[in-house]
Amino acid sequence: MGSLLHRVKSKLSIFAHRRARGMLEGQYGSAGSGRSLDFDDLRAYVPGDEVRDIDWKATARHGSPLVRRYLPVRRQTLLLVTDTGRDMAAESRGGEPKKDVAVLALGVMGYLAHRHGDAVGLVCGDSAGTRALPGKTGEAHLERLLREIHDSASLDAAPSRLQTQLDYVARTFSRRMLLLVVADEFAPDADTERVLRRLRAQHEVLWLTVRDADLAVPADSYDVAGARAARGAALLPALMPGGVAASASIAAAYARARDERDAARQSMLRRLGIAEADAGSSDDVIPAVFTLLARQRRRR
Repeated sequence: MGSLLHRVKSKLSIFAHRRARGMLEGQYGSAGSGRSLDFDDLRAYVPGDEVRDIDWKATARHGSPLVRRYLPVRRQTLLLVTDTGRDMAAESRGGEPKKDVAVLALGVMGYLAHRHGDAVGLVCGDSAGTRALPGKTGEAHLERLLREIHDSASLDAAPSRLQTQLDYVARTFSRRMLLLVVADEFAPDADTERVLRRLRAQHEVLWLTVRDADLAVPADSYDVAGARAARGAALLPALMPGGVAASASIAAAYARARDERDAARQSMLRRLGIAEADAGSSDDVIPAVFTLLARQRRRR
């Protein structure tokens, strides 16, 4: 299997021309740390930048707005927190395994942290236990983290229980960090809110939801043969039989239950002041990261 980090960088190259990449890196830099008075460099102004950061003399010479960038007050640690239970081996809304979407999202944030000079650590696991890899710098270390996530999330893994990993982070890490939590469309409960409230008091927390497959698609309208050839029978979603999925009342009940679960999760995260975005496929990941960082910046 090829390098997972190479896939991340290729996706960034396709998406981000120079100006957009500068905006993405700038949004990351402001997500979890302040800034000093030490000037770093200039870059093109993009919507959302602080007007006070515009360098008017350089703008006059250049002919278009330029903003000053400053060195961060301190380097930080980005902690990637994700579920690697069997649920993450199931199919996403876009048709690929949810773990592939998660790896890309975690890899994009990890690579931004690497470019920023920050250390990146990992906490992952399932209901049976948690694994942690300490924060370090360097592309080889980031590749190791992504490989750990990819290889751990399988149909042979224990059932997912993200709260196990959240509890571990709350007990283990006291120094303030930037946390990126990646999970699927789980239904929150009082215990989850309790531990997230504690984490939010200790750390900056970002949340990205990987969208589940739409299981109400009738099986007789799904390209089972093509999906089996592309991904293997084990990763096919548990689709409803055609007659069941075709029932308007059942489809409406399914959609209502999904919407209620989403609303409960989003309401909880809003109460706690945690920025959330979602991605249903790999193509959604980088726009979702943009959205997530922009929301976090507005909350600061």
